[in-house]
Amino acid sequence: MRLSPNLTLWGRANSANVQKTLWALEELGLPYTHKLVGGSHGGLDEPSYRAMNPNGLVPTLQDGELTVWESHATLRYLAASYGENTLWPVDPRERAMVDQWTDWTATTFQPAWIAVFWLLVRTPPEQRDDKAIAAALAKTVAALRILDANLAERDYVAGDRLSYADIASGVALYRWFTMDIDRPAMPGVENWYRRLQERPAFRKAVMVSYDELVARLAF
Repeated sequence: MRLSPNLTLWGRANSANVQKTLWALEELGLPYTHKLVGGSHGGLDEPSYRAMNPNGLVPTLQDGELTVWESHATLRYLAASYGENTLWPVDPRERAMVDQWTDWTATTFQPAWIAVFWLLVRTPPEQRDDKAIAAALAKTVAALRILDANLAERDYVAGDRLSYADIASGVALYRWFTMDIDRPAMPGVENWYRRLQERPAFRKAVMVSYDELVARLAF
């Protein structure tokens, strides 16, 4: 491992994807500069930002001359560079499980819960589609039941210690447990959430107000 004197994260603090990178930085105890862009901060269409991230999205992570975008890519980079034997398992078999759950989050869990958040929280009440909300909730609950069954046997998503798979998927929990929805009991997920709340890095990076996003589609 090496320590970098020049880590910079670009993105707004109330973005779930930015929170993944923030959580990893805090979990690893790395020094970094956080530059606020996106949402009320603007700046995503500035040529200088687009030169770093042609998508005009957040997060963007810089480490010296290296620029990385896509939240899960930033997680893997930080874990591999600075989290050996903590967020980054050295054993390829252990790491395969971490990657499995990280990729499952990207393809299955996040699309479902993000849809709930957009349809229920970010959509103004008069524009909400109850059928679409119900469908998104059903998909989210189905995904969470998979996590719940997995967490019945272990403390964290990919084993008995925190990994970047927990960061990728666990960033959803603060919003899930604070949205105005009916949530079926899931002891594995609930106990996992309690464990994550005990971590200062989770509280600082993830337990952030999203009031600014309520009823705002274009932001």
